[in-house]
Amino acid sequence: MKTQGGTVKRTALTLFASIAVAVAAVGGILFGYDTGVISGAILFITSEFALPPTLEEIATSSVLVGAILGAIAGGLLADRIGRRLSIIAASVVFLAGTGIVVGATDLSIFLVGRVLIGIAIGVASFVSPLYISEIAPPAFRGGMVSLNQLFITFGILISYGVDFLFSSSGDWRAMFALGAVPAAVLLIGMVLLPDSPRWLLSRQHMNRAIAVLEKARGTGDVFGELDDIKKAIGMQKGGNWSDLLASSIRMPLIVGLGLAVLQQLTGINTVIYYAPTIFQFAGLHSAGASIAATAGVGTVNVLATAAAVVLIDRTGRRPLLLAGIAGMAVSLAVLGAGFAFSGAVQGGSLLGLITAVSLTAYIASFAIGLGPVFWLLIAEIYPLNVRGRAMSVATVANWAANFLITLTFLTLVGILDQAGVFWLYALVSIIAWFFVLRLVPETKGLTLEEIEEHFRAGRHPRELKGVARPRD
Repeated sequence: MKTQGGTVKRTALTLFASIAVAVAAVGGILFGYDTGVISGAILFITSEFALPPTLEEIATSSVLVGAILGAIAGGLLADRIGRRLSIIAASVVFLAGTGIVVGATDLSIFLVGRVLIGIAIGVASFVSPLYISEIAPPAFRGGMVSLNQLFITFGILISYGVDFLFSSSGDWRAMFALGAVPAAVLLIGMVLLPDSPRWLLSRQHMNRAIAVLEKARGTGDVFGELDDIKKAIGMQKGGNWSDLLASSIRMPLIVGLGLAVLQQLTGINTVIYYAPTIFQFAGLHSAGASIAATAGVGTVNVLATAAAVVLIDRTGRRPLLLAGIAGMAVSLAVLGAGFAFSGAVQGGSLLGLITAVSLTAYIASFAIGLGPVFWLLIAEIYPLNVRGRAMSVATVANWAANFLITLTFLTLVGILDQAGVFWLYALVSIIAWFFVLRLVPETKGLTLEEIEEHFRAGRHPRELKGVARPRD
């Protein structure tokens, strides 16, 4: 089957491509594990270091400072030294940061380690899906890039299980130490894999690019795709930060930045980081019980993301986004109502049930929409010469919004109370729904070069129409 351009054959999924994608997606486990592990560990860190609420927020959000720095540096690294070496460097930094956190004797040393971990996940958070997007066959790209998000949710779930395992002993150091396992797997795996064919071609490594593309497509007939990639490279200039100001990139940047900020302002990481705290607000006062309830939410996160991986190349990006964000808005509104009327429902433990159901629905809605689709779209909509830098900008915005929400959650609860905070997130979700309706394109089944050509022609994102995946 031919693409709209009539040159690129839609190839089958090969074992090599599957292995390469699976290894790179381990970066998602790092991202997810470190995102989730703090939710249980902070209960014991706060006690050991005698942290007031402000320092508790700083301890929780310090990793995000590093993530912002990593996202800034990662764009330059990904374009200059390649996607593969960038992921390898992130793995090494993650291992170093983990060692410092585990050995921390006071808050300042702990913060240094957390910032280093943040730098690593700031790089891996977008370079892993970038690598996957450039090696995956177009017809399977959505599901394969979304595998990274599935691994993020898997990492979060593992961290919740680890938190529960050590909750009776309060050994938060062991909670963090186990994060070294996926980091070592990612490091070894990426050492054995090649770089992406598109980056190799952009650096004139023709023979290596052909060899990787042939292995990834399972055929020697890759010259149609090579010609399209070379044509796209030939129409590009430079690859500098100033190129992000080009008119053809303006609309993709708006889409990427808008989704980056809205994904976080809907409150997702307050739930991930503070889920045990939220359950304690709802009446589950024991650390073990609140962490166990959080693990249930994490299981739903994995299952819903797995559903998104299956659906994303069939139903498309936009339908999943619109359905998922609508579900987020409704569940947040219900959660806020539960806390608003807590005086009426607390006695019968109804508030705990409302909280569990609402958080579960909220996580499931996020996991099938904004969670995977944001990372997929920013790996698809930017031209090759600035793809790393453009993804870096979107990722910086994402981590900055994450930092803002995480740093202010407990403060906002003190000002607005729990109901007001969740209603605020529901309002942002409604804004996000209309943003997607008006501006987000459909990219399913298209090659990266077809998407690039659309925006270079100055067309509106909504005019981009995906194509159906051929039957397996």
